[in-house]
Amino acid sequence: MRTSVIEVRAMLAVLNLDEVEKRLCDVPGVESATVNFAAGKATVRFDETRLDVGDIKAIVHQRGHDPASKSVPEKEGEHLTKGKVAAVPIEESAPPPAPTHAAEEPKAAPDASKDGGHAGHEGNSAPSDQPAAPETAPAATPDHKDHQSHHAHMAADFRRRFWISLVLTLPILALSPLLQSLVGLRDAIGFTGDLYVLFGFSSAVFWYGGWPFLKGFYAEIKALKPGMMTLVAVAITTAYLYSSAVVFGLTGKVFFWELATLVDIMLLGHWIEMKSVMGASKALEELAKLMPSDAHKLMPDGSMKDVPLSELTVDDKVLVKPGEKVPADGTVVEGESSVNEAMLTGEATPVTRKSGGKVIGGSINGEGSLTIAVKGTGKDSFLSQVIDLVKQAQESKSKTQNLADTAAMWLTLIALVSGAATFLLWLLFMDRELAYAIERAVTVMVITCPHALGLAVPLVVAVSTALAASNGLLIRNRGAFEGARKLQAVIFDKTGTLTEGRFGVTDTLLLAQDIDEETLRKYAASVDANSEHPIAKAIAASSDAKLDVDNFKSIPGKGAQGTVDGREIKVVSPGYLREQNIDLTDKRVEPLQAQGKTVVFVLVDGQLKGAIALADIIRPEAKQAIEALKALDIRCMMLTGDNKATAKWVADQVGLDEFFAEVLPKDKAAKVKEVQGRGVLVAMTGDGVNDAPALAQADVGIAIGAGSDVAVETADIVLVRSNPLDVVAIVALSRATYRKMIQNLVWATGYNVVAIPLAAGALYAWGVVLSPAVGAGLMAVSTVIVAVNARLLRLNK
Repeated sequence: MRTSVIEVRAMLAVLNLDEVEKRLCDVPGVESATVNFAAGKATVRFDETRLDVGDIKAIVHQRGHDPASKSVPEKEGEHLTKGKVAAVPIEESAPPPAPTHAAEEPKAAPDASKDGGHAGHEGNSAPSDQPAAPETAPAATPDHKDHQSHHAHMAADFRRRFWISLVLTLPILALSPLLQSLVGLRDAIGFTGDLYVLFGFSSAVFWYGGWPFLKGFYAEIKALKPGMMTLVAVAITTAYLYSSAVVFGLTGKVFFWELATLVDIMLLGHWIEMKSVMGASKALEELAKLMPSDAHKLMPDGSMKDVPLSELTVDDKVLVKPGEKVPADGTVVEGESSVNEAMLTGEATPVTRKSGGKVIGGSINGEGSLTIAVKGTGKDSFLSQVIDLVKQAQESKSKTQNLADTAAMWLTLIALVSGAATFLLWLLFMDRELAYAIERAVTVMVITCPHALGLAVPLVVAVSTALAASNGLLIRNRGAFEGARKLQAVIFDKTGTLTEGRFGVTDTLLLAQDIDEETLRKYAASVDANSEHPIAKAIAASSDAKLDVDNFKSIPGKGAQGTVDGREIKVVSPGYLREQNIDLTDKRVEPLQAQGKTVVFVLVDGQLKGAIALADIIRPEAKQAIEALKALDIRCMMLTGDNKATAKWVADQVGLDEFFAEVLPKDKAAKVKEVQGRGVLVAMTGDGVNDAPALAQADVGIAIGAGSDVAVETADIVLVRSNPLDVVAIVALSRATYRKMIQNLVWATGYNVVAIPLAAGALYAWGVVLSPAVGAGLMAVSTVIVAVNARLLRLNK
């Protein structure tokens, strides 16, 4: 099997997307085809023994679209540089969706006659004789950047057509008999043959300004998918042909000024709409911009050389100066600095990185210099994986989209039928002149807005996916993300999710009167600072005021000892006390042990002075996250392999509704299934490795704390940070996304329900009659409102 990513150059009309998918899937040899609005491309998986990319491009051409194809073998990945990518091999285990950063083939300028949807953007592409980018160098442009550039070209094209048409409209307004009569200047401005001059200017506006809509009409009819372009084209053509007939002898009045203003308003509306769409779909371009253009590579002879990112390989040493961007994922081998990872992980506070710490390519170095060893480049880099995940999520169609597409198609048919019915009603039953009946019919067709329905969902998908990624929430499965709004239970793995996965001091207990807590911890920390045991490290970290230690010695399996300020200090286990017959029956110790905590004891010169309790540290955000989820009516549970005492203590600390203790890793999926058996929608939150089967079993699998490793195959959603509050953020964003979709669909539907009767003349008896120009303005505003409302989702942070 082979995968080809085909860019479709004139996809302004979202209503064409389903038709392209259907026609491609009907081709023998094509296994699947997915058309994505936000990315502006069709991803086609096909049998290369039965057809090739040229066949697919020809098929798309026949459907009225003009593609520029980027084809990559199933085993190719991409090499990310500064906003550019080049193909490099990847392993068999690559995820099913085709790589989408592949180097592009040279593109020919689009054929104006073959643009689908919104047409009329000829002459905007790069020349076709550009050389192909070599495999080892960055590609000419990434596919998303090309798509974004295409939107910019279309916006510029609509802008240019709008201003030229507007200038041509001025003499049309001046020469229109109706307007001349209204201002009382008919005799002053009118002249013999002025209608022919008016016809000339109007023809220029119709053919030049209206050309995108006429081409779009042809594409929609050819695809048997009438949409907004059909309505606009029929309306302006009707007005133009009727008015032209009047100029050349038919009795009636001309609609030239209405035609011109209608075209102007439609062009203005599409110009504004394109700018809104560009803002909603440029997330990947912004991510790619995070990478610097080159790196300071440290050579074996000690010199430094600036090289392109494409020349970096694993284990290369690079220098990152203060204020510079980190050129690749890596490990710090020298230096210490604060690093700003906000644009990558959503973590607002800069993090300290020193020797042994990991850094992410694209993050911004702070005040210090860092020398890093490169560990991830190209497709293996964090940023490249994030871009892939965002693309995959944007390519996943929302379940709501099919409903919107069907509604938009029916709305177009209703508008055409309503326009015809309105014409016949006013002409035959209301006894009005032909010109008035045409005006009503034209207004009905131009005021109807199926495009708002078509944009209602995909724009929200694009914005929500980008918003999630910018906050460290990476969506792998669009359906699961949208389903998160209905979650009834969230199951957390304990270690590393609700807790930090490392020991920390929770309690300090004094067992003698002649010592205080600070001194006790200082003695214990000083001795244990010389040990590598995890418990000893936790005790050492509990006090900054450490003293010099002499005669340090490990007590195998029991603890450690040393001399501090001339006093013999021992930090030991309960077993050591029993061996030495030291009494440890203090009742204050028992509750700590009953909670599953590890308790060690401190001896000073052979005398028992105190006890220190340790446990897996609970994340400071855990309790807040549980409270927030409960406020959303979501039941919170925990899975752990720890004993019941430890599990109960953690559950009590964070306020869980339920917990399952002593669960083996292989049994976690069964526990998730058990909870699902209660009839509730369940999310499982874990580390994505040990919890992989449970994540796969859950309705929504959430991998938390992925850090720079975001390739978690079994997770539906990957959280870069180890912050349980991000689980709350996912649920909140899912609900906000659904609300935006519904708001857009309700607005688009409600607008048309009101607008069509109003345009037909339902309020004629009360003196309310809309002109075609007003109808066009309302239609344009309706579409822009949908686009702007989708972008308001960015306020949910």
